[in-house]
Amino acid sequence: MLIDEYMPVADFAERHAVRVSATPERAWQAVRALDLRASPIVRVLFALRSLPALVAGRGSAREGLGTTMDGLLRGGFVLLAERAPREIVLGLAGRFWTPGGGLSRVEPEAFRDFDRPGLALAAWNFTILPTDEGALVATETRVRCTDAAARRSFRRYWRIIRPFSGLMRREALRAIRRTAEFEG
Repeated sequence: MLIDEYMPVADFAERHAVRVSATPERAWQAVRALDLRASPIVRVLFALRSLPALVAGRGSAREGLGTTMDGLLRGGFVLLAERAPREIVLGLAGRFWTPGGGLSRVEPEAFRDFDRPGLALAAWNFTILPTDEGALVATETRVRCTDAAARRSFRRYWRIIRPFSGLMRREALRAIRRTAEFEG
């Protein structure tokens, strides 16, 4: 998998999948057209994530709202790799456990070996595998921390955020399935 090229080892990982009754090509189109704006759950989760910046007077709830694939890329994610119609990998670096997230842009060629202290790197992929009934769409999130202090901070953050992070990814998969099956 492409994600292995950018993050072969992770301190934290989570994976989710959904079966889609559509061709792998149609599932791929749905991944690339990902749009979570219709999901009340995702809107609430993004609004909650932006509250610390709002309280600190550093933005609005709409800024950085990455509810589409393009929005994710505008909001700080970097397209690490794409192998259509099989896999796409996004990357992000920052201090996710801080109110503003402390995002740092890391270009694809530097992502794998990035080691600036005090940060965590996240790699997020979507893969499409053909099945007898259509396709299996999976998403995996991997996080690697650059030092022990970042790992401790991220671990505390992950204990709280992990269920919500998983919920958001499951919502993404439901949106992809809906688009692939009903809007194709």
